[in-house]
Amino acid sequence: MIDLPPGALRGSYPPLVTPFRDGEIDTDTFATLVEQQVAGGSHGIVVNGTTASPSTLTAEERDRLVRVAVDAAAGRIPVVAATGSQSHAETVWLTERAEAAGADALLIVTPYYIRPSQAGLVEYYRDLGKRSGLPLLVYNIPGRTAVAVEVPTLERIAEAAPTFVGVKHAVNDLGWVSDALVRLGPDLRVFVGLEELSFPMMAVGACGVMNALGNLAPSLVAALCGAVDDGDLAGARRLHFQMFELAKAVFYDTNPVPLKYMMRRIGLLPDDEHRLPLIPADASVRERCDAALARAGLLTPSVAGGAE
Repeated sequence: MIDLPPGALRGSYPPLVTPFRDGEIDTDTFATLVEQQVAGGSHGIVVNGTTASPSTLTAEERDRLVRVAVDAAAGRIPVVAATGSQSHAETVWLTERAEAAGADALLIVTPYYIRPSQAGLVEYYRDLGKRSGLPLLVYNIPGRTAVAVEVPTLERIAEAAPTFVGVKHAVNDLGWVSDALVRLGPDLRVFVGLEELSFPMMAVGACGVMNALGNLAPSLVAALCGAVDDGDLAGARRLHFQMFELAKAVFYDTNPVPLKYMMRRIGLLPDDEHRLPLIPADASVRERCDAALARAGLLTPSVAGGAE
């Protein structure tokens, strides 16, 4: 495990949605989304994370999004490129392209569908860690991949992968986080991957969040991270409950279906287009999202009443 500067890879790193227009990636809107994150005080961004629906994109499209993000960020905030795939070869290609594009760090999900052994995961990250000089974060999201990274496995990855620095943990398991920090030390970067657990996991030592809600309310999510970092747990708790309903609304349907709808409703996206098999939110989800936006003060009641 490599050492990082104390302030590096900490705080709010929203995984950006992928905007589409008539079936194609809308790179102009994507660049605008990056600008919104800079203006909203986010500490960094993630490109091609789960919220981007990367499995609906070609490898070339994922590469293009990283390049657009790096250009748009222009060094003002770090860009973390999510380069994982079910294919080792595709992961290698995406990783090499991300480094060449100027990404600042890598987020590599455990290979999905394959269900590798724990020993296989160690060898996978050992290999990838030798192919790039960028800091490497393991993405642990068993609900999507059907394989979970055990804490002893994370220790072995830390020993085997020269650029390993931490993990994005998208599991409802606070004990796992505490165990990982005890075993690997407080400098381990643990990013929270479940919106509802952002505050609790940071309270026990997670370094920040990779939170889909940051697409919708970047300044609030960044403020939550800042409050925890400053030791203001009472203020962080208030922000946690202020955002709690919106965090739940993100998952009224498969992410990013509700999120894109809410972003469109408050003017952050021109539309909420998806690629199959994802489809736009139905009337029931739209109604529930409008109500959550209105209660959060992001949508006036009169506008909320006109949901499509």
